[in-house]
Amino acid sequence: MYNFVLNVLKSIDAQFLIQVLIRCFLAVVAGALIGSERARHGRAAGMRTHILVCLGAALTAMIGLYLEKYFGSTGDLTRISAQVVSGIGFLGAGMIILKSNNVITGLTTAAGVWTTGIIGIALGYGFYAGAIIATVLFLGAIILFAKFERRKKSAEVIYVEIDDMYKVNEIIGVIGEMLGTDFSYHITAPKSNFAGNIGVSIVIEKRLEFDVLGLCEIEHVVFVEEE
Repeated sequence: MYNFVLNVLKSIDAQFLIQVLIRCFLAVVAGALIGSERARHGRAAGMRTHILVCLGAALTAMIGLYLEKYFGSTGDLTRISAQVVSGIGFLGAGMIILKSNNVITGLTTAAGVWTTGIIGIALGYGFYAGAIIATVLFLGAIILFAKFERRKKSAEVIYVEIDDMYKVNEIIGVIGEMLGTDFSYHITAPKSNFAGNIGVSIVIEKRLEFDVLGLCEIEHVVFVEEE
């Protein structure tokens, strides 16, 4: 196996191999930067998902370049990458949720995964300037505009999942001390569907600059998400 890998690497000229390494590395970095911001807000599609999407998209672009360089392909080099643009929609569809109160969530995460794929394609083709600018603007948009949108909202909803239904009142008390403000809550079905777990939706009337993931440090709290 080692000899096979070594022979494959020898068949590729050093310059092209370096380009592949650089583009794959930048795809991982871009995916990690975008994914870490989503993970910080408790989104299901976090760092690993965005890294895989960006890296896979970059590889599709490099496959076209590889075929042209080593097999003399004269076809459309963007054909494979074009399928990423549309095919990645199945991931986005799984992230968009219509909740019982007719509120749609997951649109930003779905759009982020799609954009991460496009950035990966740009990196795969060596369009570094466009990929870097898009990554910076993307991060700026979701960080800065998220703060602006929070100020516009009259209330904040935080979903907390607890692994012991008999500890709900105790944990609600701890959360109240951490928030330091009035709030209301109602019990919901657990999103994880684990037996014995119970969900709690906490409605805070006053917008707070609060680290939501800090609630995960409370004993028996297994999952936290901004809604």
